[in-house]
Parts: sequence; C-alpha cells; structure tokens
Amino acid sequence: MLNYSRSACTAAPAEPESRFTTLCFGKLRINTTWLAFGAAILLVTVPVFVQAPLVRELPLLSLAMTAGWLVLSFNLLNRPATWQWGDLLLGFTWTWFTGGLYWGWMRWEPLLHLPVEAALVPVALWYLQQGKGKIGNWFYLGSLFGTAVTDGYFWMTGLMPYWRQLMRVADVEAAIPIFQNAIAAANTPWGISSAAVLALVLTAIGVWPLRSQQLHWWAFGGAVLGTILVDSLFLVAAPAG
Repeated sequence: MLNYSRSACTAAPAEPESRFTTLCFGKLRINTTWLAFGAAILLVTVPVFVQAPLVRELPLLSLAMTAGWLVLSFNLLNRPATWQWGDLLLGFTWTWFTGGLYWGWMRWEPLLHLPVEAALVPVALWYLQQGKGKIGNWFYLGSLFGTAVTDGYFWMTGLMPYWRQLMRVADVEAAIPIFQNAIAAANTPWGISSAAVLALVLTAIGVWPLRSQQLHWWAFGGAVLGTILVDSLFLVAAPAG
C-alpha cells in the first residue's frame, strides 16, 4: 500500500533541500491526520442523522446505496492522491451496510443493534490481518466500540423499553414525550454517574490514539469521539423537541 505521507516533495535529492523535504513531509502528515480525524467524526454522524431517517422510508434504497459507496471507495483507493480517503470510505461502507440492515428491518429490537452492526467484524479483521485497509477498518471498529458503549448505557439504565416504543411511533409528535420520558428516567444518580464514567472512557479511548502519527489511529480516535458528539446532540434535541 502506498505511504499516505508521499508527496512531490520527495523529488529533490540535493542535500540543501533535504530539510525542506522533511518539513514538507511533517506538514502533510499533520494536515492529513487532522483531516482524517475530522472526516471520521463527520462520518460517524451520517448513519445516525442521514441514514436512519432515510431507511425508515426507503430501506431498499439505503441498502442499494452500499454498492455506490463501495464503487466510490475502490475508485479512490486506486488513485495515489486519494487512496487514504478511499480507505476511510471503505470502512464507512461497512457501517452504512450494517446500519441499513438494522435500521431498515430490525430497529424495533435494541438487543439486535450491536450484533447486526458488528456483522462485518470478521471482514475488518481479515483486512487488518492482511495489512490492508487500516484506516477504514479501524474507523469501523472505532464506531462499533462507540456503539457498544452507548448500547451498554441504555441497558444499564433501563432505557431499552423507550427504544422499542420510539421505533414504533409513526410521527415526530408522538416521539417527543417518549424522548422526554427517557431523559427523565436517565436523570437519576445512577444514570448521571454512569453517563459520566462512560463519557470518560470514550474520551480516554478516543484521545489516546492521537499520540500516534499513523493515520488509521486518528480515524479510530475520531470515530470513538464522534460517539460523544452524537450522544450529546440527542441529549440536547430530546428536551428541546
């Protein structure tokens, strides 16, 4: 696989330009890692705020879009200038496909959420074992870890019944009181302390990989930290609704 820090700067062999080359490598690496980090956070929000509403109305269309994401990701992977974005998009494709399956046909049962979302873990692990697709597959595993923590919180605080109710309502007006009741049920010492501990866990797991200069760890960290953003937006939106 091509090195993501490769650039035209490497073309200068002369010693006076070697320092410039080093600086160019470093700047490109920093810019690329931060872009990957931001893109990972953004892509974590897409299935929740874009795919979930789409799949309720047009589940087959959502599932069919997986093929489009797959074609685009491989197209980007085959270009030296964009392979890292194709790699990241490939991992996003895994989340889109598994999310489409769950939100389209199984969203009424929260206990199936994590198993369905994790259906392509063997594929991700195979890629990683082959030394391929590190950016996208670590993004997928990061988003899956965030999903596991969030689902664990729902189970620990007894919010699963509200999930089932919410998935069966037909309009926004009927969903508002369910959201508000769920927030009230979680607004207990146990619920608040559990949320604080799990948020600290997500923050620690998300920030720790950023010590590395490797792009796939930044994608993993962004996916994990993106979970905090998504959960926070839900907490804000529910009472406001």
